[in-house]
Amino acid sequence: ERHRKLEKVRQAEAAKQEFMDKYGRTFTANGVSFTMILVEGGTFIMGDNSDSDTDTAEHQVTLSDYYIGQTEVTQALWKAVMGNLPSMRYENRGDNKPMDAKWDEWQTFINRLNELTGLKFRMPTEAEWEYAAMGGNRSRVYIYAGSNDLNEVAWYYENSGGHYHPVATKKPNELYLYDMSGNATVWVSNWYAPYPTTPQTNPTGPRSGTDYVHRGGDATLSYKDFFRIKNRCSISPVYFEYFNFGLRLALSAE
Repeated sequence: ERHRKLEKVRQAEAAKQEFMDKYGRTFTANGVSFTMILVEGGTFIMGDNSDSDTDTAEHQVTLSDYYIGQTEVTQALWKAVMGNLPSMRYENRGDNKPMDAKWDEWQTFINRLNELTGLKFRMPTEAEWEYAAMGGNRSRVYIYAGSNDLNEVAWYYENSGGHYHPVATKKPNELYLYDMSGNATVWVSNWYAPYPTTPQTNPTGPRSGTDYVHRGGDATLSYKDFFRIKNRCSISPVYFEYFNFGLRLALSAE
């Protein structure tokens, strides 16, 4: 039995290494490395008609290839790019824990990261986030990102103590992305609006609005519905001074 378990672990590690060799790409900013995963484009059904929220109507979306962060941006990477760390709850601090910041602060971070690397990192679109959370073209149609058991893949109130934990310490999803459900909820680039009902290609959402979208659920939350891949939340800029969220970088595969 022990031998069988060890062999299963070995096979899983070999499969992960093979995947990372093919789809992983490592970048460095001021000595701090971070990994992006190539998400092969495809067509999927975004939204959820079973949701009581009429803003989440199912519709067909086609995406081109893109990269997305294997983890949320860590505090170590933030400090490497920005030079200092804004005020945070003591229990949330840690180089390998997710960074949270205001919308405008993230724009500054991205601009400085791009100056350092000469690349064009950005926030993911809502469609890119959802497709990646689902596992892209490797999706097994889980409720949460990587499992139907929230505890396997997410830090949420019942197992987190209400604060952030080091990234990549829960089970990844099918694309070896960590913390797509739980830990720090993350900004995406879209203004909030009801989903369209017609097929879309590389959608970026409306050009303006009143609320920004954030996805994934947070370690301070206990209601499991918040952590579903299909769940979407929004917040008005009026309240930005009261809320900090995380970020998972994206990069077009051009």
